[in-house]
Order: sequence, then structure tokens, then C-alpha cells
Amino acid sequence: MTNTHVDYQLSQLDQLEAESIHIFREVAAEFEKPVLMFSGGKDSIVMLRLAEKAFYPAKIPFQLLQIDTGLDFPEVLETRDNWVNRLGVRIVVASIDDAIANGVVIDDGKTSRNRMQTATLLDAIEENGFTALFGGGRRDEEKARAKERVYSHRDEFGQWDPKMQRPELWSLYNGRIHAGEHMRIFPISNWTELDVWDYIGREQIEIPNIYFSHQRRVFVRDGMLMSETPLNPTREGETVEERTVRFRTCGDITLTGCVESTASTIPEIIDEVSIAKLTERGATRGDDRFSEAAMEDRKKEGYF
Repeated sequence: MTNTHVDYQLSQLDQLEAESIHIFREVAAEFEKPVLMFSGGKDSIVMLRLAEKAFYPAKIPFQLLQIDTGLDFPEVLETRDNWVNRLGVRIVVASIDDAIANGVVIDDGKTSRNRMQTATLLDAIEENGFTALFGGGRRDEEKARAKERVYSHRDEFGQWDPKMQRPELWSLYNGRIHAGEHMRIFPISNWTELDVWDYIGREQIEIPNIYFSHQRRVFVRDGMLMSETPLNPTREGETVEERTVRFRTCGDITLTGCVESTASTIPEIIDEVSIAKLTERGATRGDDRFSEAAMEDRKKEGYF
């Protein structure tokens, strides 16, 4: 008898996919009521695709949750609805407008809708009894993201203490929580922006068309190109012009900038991202420029 050795090795993308699928299955088995944070942006769409593969041919065994700022890109909301309808999953939409009307959030006219997401999110968690929330945070996005592990414990107030991280030796996750506490789970924590785009290309995943190059009327604010929209009127001295741009990330339309780009296909975007010196958040998210520790401060308050 001849022994045949087959040198079989998973690619980096296959290893990342397998790790993420393992995390989804662990959480679904361990927690009473998990939910997947879904905005319709590229990272949350990749997460939803991974969840779909984790439980196929069964349906995804948990709901989706979106925090609606009222300032989302229409193209993103359209893609969100396409995914929800195709998979037949239920989405819970927690509206900041409703939170303001119910006194959960105080609109002082100065605080951005992005910062109002925290209280709206925590209220939705308490109201629905969610015990684990999947988020699309990646360690390469921002300094505070890199401090967080795959399982991120939150206390009864929804707060995060970076000094109280639980060890995750050999990818063993401690999901024990007390009443009122919950976990934030980051299945794509070990992915990079380039990994996300490689996966989108390989899986032929539907994403909002604003990620691709297009013509748009924009103006410069705080060093970023912002969209001309009634939701984000120009200020004195700002000039609107039409440029060829695309978005690297999708969030609050009043705070999310675009970049000049001719990348109209996924391979072209991959080439562009592979030589980028700034992450998408650092380059195009105005709310992360509030202070050096803006993201970490918000995470301690309960933000993702």
C-alpha cells in the first residue's frame, strides 16, 4: 500500500473566514439573545455574509440591529434592504429621532448624530434584552479598536474598561456575564481593510455603489471632501465643485468624507487600498477627529 501525503493549506482569506464562522457559531450557541449590528456598509455586509455561511442551509438564528441617525446615505439604506429581504431576517431599527422624542437623548443642537448613537444603542439593548452584539470593528481601523479583543465585556451600564479585558488564549472565549451585562463580539477583528475587499471580490458580494468611483458635487471641510446635500449645507467660504470620488466608509452623511479616486472595480479598489497610508476612518471620518482619544472615549461610554 502506498501512503499519499497531500500538502493542503488554507489561504489567509480562508483562515480568516473559518475563524469568523467559528466565532459566529460559538456566540449563537453560548448566548441567549445575540444580534448583529448592520448598517449596510461594507464591513457589516461582510459580517452578514459570514453569518449566512456559518448557518447555511438554515436561516441566520438572530436578528439585525441598526441605529438610524436619520443621516444615512440613500444608497446604503437601499443595499441594507436588499440584504434583509433576500435573507428573510428581521431587522430592528432604533431611531435617534425616536430616542430624542422619548427623552432618551437630548438634542442640544451641538452634539452630532453619531455621538447620539451611544445612548440610542444602549436603550435598544435594554429594551430588547440583547446579550451579545456582533460588531464590524477591525483592529487596523483605529488605535482604540486595537485594544479590544474578540469578546468585549460591557458592564450593566454598557461601559467598556480596557483594563478589564479577558484573556483569549488558544482562541478560547469567556462569555460569562451577569444580569444586565452584555458582550460586544468582533468576528472580523483580525481582518484588514484589504482583506475585506479581497473577500468582497471573491464572494461577489453586493455593496452600496458609492464605494465605487462616481461623479459627485463636493466641497472641502476640515481637509475632507464632503457631499453637497440639504442635510449638510455649505458654510461661508466653502465652494462646491464636481469631482470624481468614491467613499471608503459609509456613516453619517454630514461627517463622512470621500476621496478622489478613479477606482470603479474591486480589483482597482484593492490596488488603491494596498498603497493607502491612512485607514478609512482616519482619512474620512470627521467624528474620529474630535480629539486624539475620541473613539476610545465613546467606546468607554458604550459606543462600538
